[in-house]
Amino acid sequence: MRVGPGQSILEIGCGHGVAADLICRRLQTGHLIAIDRSAKMIDAAIRRNRQHVDAGLVEFFTADVEDFDPRDARFDTILAVRVGFFHREPQRALRLVRPWLKPGGRIIAEYDEPGVGRA
Repeated sequence: MRVGPGQSILEIGCGHGVAADLICRRLQTGHLIAIDRSAKMIDAAIRRNRQHVDAGLVEFFTADVEDFDPRDARFDTILAVRVGFFHREPQRALRLVRPWLKPGGRIIAEYDEPGVGRA
């Protein structure tokens, strides 16, 4: 995923914040909103990304994508990795999040079974 300074990104299913850290290192003046339905994962993501939170680069929210309301926020990129909703109901998931994109924005949704292909 190419991340440039000044971008607005939504990460759905952020887990414990590994991707959030990598994204924030490249944002500089942009902003990341990261959601996960697990409060435990959000707590871990905040701990992992404390410096990015303090710098105002990222906000973490406990929310299910189907209940999340970005209000007026629009995103250059929406990222969802191993989010079952995008795997089970891709058309419905895309219809839900597509209005959250800025013109020319993109959705990156990847899914593989955890542990598959690993020794």
